[in-house]
Amino acid sequence: MLFHAILFYVFAAVLVGAALGVIFARNPVHAVMFLVLAFFQSAMLWLLIEAEFLAIVLVLVYVGAVMVLFLFVVMMLDINIERGGQGYTRYWQLGLAIAGLMVFELIQIIMARGSAAGAGNDFSVLAEGYSNTKALGAVLYTEHVYAFEIAAVILLLAIISAITLTMRKRPGLKQQDISAQVAVKASDRIRIVKMASEGKETES
Repeated sequence: MLFHAILFYVFAAVLVGAALGVIFARNPVHAVMFLVLAFFQSAMLWLLIEAEFLAIVLVLVYVGAVMVLFLFVVMMLDINIERGGQGYTRYWQLGLAIAGLMVFELIQIIMARGSAAGAGNDFSVLAEGYSNTKALGAVLYTEHVYAFEIAAVILLLAIISAITLTMRKRPGLKQQDISAQVAVKASDRIRIVKMASEGKETES
């Protein structure tokens, strides 16, 4: 248990440092990389509490897909770093309020867990042979199967909408006309120009 607690505090400290790096990094690319590190540390914490499926999903979905998309968007956009840094002081009150709310919620959860453990009802202890992935799949595909299917359809519609928006015709956008390229003739591609021989001109 001591080694388990040491790992928890190490991962938590790195997670807090990565979160601060996301906030205070001047370069947007560096902020995205700090966020990737924060996701990895969160996955490690979920592994400590035996939530293997959530940890793997966090790494595969957020780090492997969403954050790569964010990184491409940030690198392609022309972001004014100096102008973006000026907005921190404008919303410091809202930021402090949200941070205070999160700290309050964490304190309440820690106190509730401590009282439950003191009463001999520690809900963090799992039975031997318990599988988090199996339990999540059993609930997802039995009680919430319709909600799961509806969410899948909504995501499919979002993907189709995004593809449709990117494939629409815009002024100045160069697109390939496959039928015109296939139907082109050799005479349209090559033009033969007759020129006088340079050797005869030099001899004369």
